[in-house]
Amino acid sequence: MKKNLVYIAAIALGTQLLSSCKKELNVNDQGRQTTDTYYKTPADAFAGLVSVYDRFGFQTGGLYDKLAINDVAGGDQVAGGGSATDINDLQVMQTWTLSSTSGPESYVWNRSYTGIYRANTLLSKIDGCGLDAATKSRYIAELKAMRGAFYFDVVWYFKNVPLLTGVLPVDSLYSVAQAAPADVYTYAENDLLAAIPNLPQTVNIKTEGGRLTQGAAKAILGKMYLYEKKWQAAADMLKDVNGPNPGVTPSVYGYSLLPKFEDLWKPSNKFNTESVVEFVHTSKSNGGWSDAGASEGNLICIISGPRGYSVVKDSVAPDYYSGYSFLMFTKDFANAMYGDPRYGATVANMDSLVAINHAKYNAAAAYGNTGFYLNKYMGHASDVANVSSTKELNFPQDEYEIRLADTYLMEAEALMNAGADLSSAGRAYQLLNAVRSRVGLAPAAVTQANVEHERWMELAGEGQRFPDLVRWGKAAAVLASRGFVAGRHEIFPIPQTELNNTKLQQSKEWGGTK
Repeated sequence: MKKNLVYIAAIALGTQLLSSCKKELNVNDQGRQTTDTYYKTPADAFAGLVSVYDRFGFQTGGLYDKLAINDVAGGDQVAGGGSATDINDLQVMQTWTLSSTSGPESYVWNRSYTGIYRANTLLSKIDGCGLDAATKSRYIAELKAMRGAFYFDVVWYFKNVPLLTGVLPVDSLYSVAQAAPADVYTYAENDLLAAIPNLPQTVNIKTEGGRLTQGAAKAILGKMYLYEKKWQAAADMLKDVNGPNPGVTPSVYGYSLLPKFEDLWKPSNKFNTESVVEFVHTSKSNGGWSDAGASEGNLICIISGPRGYSVVKDSVAPDYYSGYSFLMFTKDFANAMYGDPRYGATVANMDSLVAINHAKYNAAAAYGNTGFYLNKYMGHASDVANVSSTKELNFPQDEYEIRLADTYLMEAEALMNAGADLSSAGRAYQLLNAVRSRVGLAPAAVTQANVEHERWMELAGEGQRFPDLVRWGKAAAVLASRGFVAGRHEIFPIPQTELNNTKLQQSKEWGGTK
């Protein structure tokens, strides 16, 4: 969604307002619009809706997003970059030295609460925008679905968070208190449940690709139920997404696995049949370095590329775009995945290309270089060949937040924990092995170990490993060598800027009282 559309975000529960001290601001309002004078037309309402989608797929000007945070936190990838302080928010995730003043926690907090504020604002004003009934109903559903997703994110990462159900008066912002985590989960669930009936089953991908559908909202809700260990509810919700015959026929929403795993990572395959929730990027936004976070290009594509990459003349090496060497896979992970049919689409072995004289790159300039790069999201020169502006910030490859193989495996896990039939005649077996069959792997029994392994291999580099380890209770054991502390690092510290001069309290895991 285009960020250059007008939107109103005058107040948000985030560092924009809750800063280290209260200040009286003298603002020249000439040429500005307030929420009282805006939101009067259908165009205003659409711009407001776009502003919420803008936060849904938000990338920080620091060149990372939620996927990058989780990739480094999950232990299979290193921060990389050019030095021990390059994109420091990712470096502290690798060593688990984050604190309330250092790390990516402010990005996660502000992404969610700015999105929640924008959704609440439009919901409070939508009656006066002159929308027809059908359009209004759909906008409300989209806003509630995204608000539910934002709350799911923020309560999972921080546990003790405020629950804002509407637009607060300015004089009330500093007295907001945190809600019980269970109440936040319930509110998010109810938002999604209310949204689902009024969302379209499908959208025209040429004109509305990336907008939420019933299937997308059900996938988000099913995932939330899974994280809450509401096994049967998760299985029931995800069944609708996955359809009656997993791996055989499309669901009612048109979802089906792509025949070739590697095709998932082609920028031309936007909004394919496997995509459930997709963050949209484009090479046409003309994003520049004056505000890299406002670019509509996929920033993961540039930060994950190898430094100083070039193709040797007449070789058939991939046309990777020279990047910044972040998010490299560890050697241990590359060895663990080697031999899996998904290896080549997932891992780019730079040193092997150098060894056969097909390509060159500056391995010495890559901090902690492993030689194993994130092939799924590395940018290609051909993807931005016709961009006249800053090419490195304008990669068009979209990013999957949820895709069908993920929902297949989540439903299989939910069924297993709900006591369903796990035999070869059962649905859980069909789900697990549809994912394996797609890449030519033999069937496997439905066990916790097999489900975990399949998620590890299938979703590598997609930001799923860290949340999986936490919810399985295995993060401390897997990540101990990196400094992960059990009973603390399962959640993030609330940013200090949100604690100053407010009633918010730091979580006990981080030395607070909440």
